[in-house]
Amino acid sequence: MTAMAAIAANPPFQMAAEKQAFLPRETPVRFVKINPAARLPSYGSSGAAGADLYACIAEPVVLPPLGRRRIPTGLAMELPPGHEAQVRPRSGLADKYGLTVLNSPGTIDSDYRGEIQIILVNLGNEPFTVQNGDRIAQLVIAPVLRGAFTEGPLADTERGDGGFGSTGI
Repeated sequence: MTAMAAIAANPPFQMAAEKQAFLPRETPVRFVKINPAARLPSYGSSGAAGADLYACIAEPVVLPPLGRRRIPTGLAMELPPGHEAQVRPRSGLADKYGLTVLNSPGTIDSDYRGEIQIILVNLGNEPFTVQNGDRIAQLVIAPVLRGAFTEGPLADTERGDGGFGSTGI
């Protein structure tokens, strides 16, 4: 029996139908097409946390090994206050080609209204060509907590100031 068949036969999170209606929670996100050819983000499956973002480019872009470039999406967005959008790599591109989002996860603040651009970097050994309409990243919408910063003494902990592998590998 495959792993998928085992999960399907024994779902770990069986819920009553009335509870399923509340999942997943959605929040409205408004987009403007800066470029009329732009595509709105879309989810690849009903359980996907990240929506695919698409390249919106006039000509193909070749990323040589270790090359990086901002790739436009042709979109601007408006997030509700108290939310951010996280830009994350697509696992298939990272695994197959070494292509990733350089400042991952990138944060789009709720008050930003400019074009969404994705900083792609090619960590692979071969050039990678980005074509118009390619799925180049994922967009995850998340609530944000802001810190109320103060200055003062820190409470002692067992770990203290140990970092960078201090708890083991």
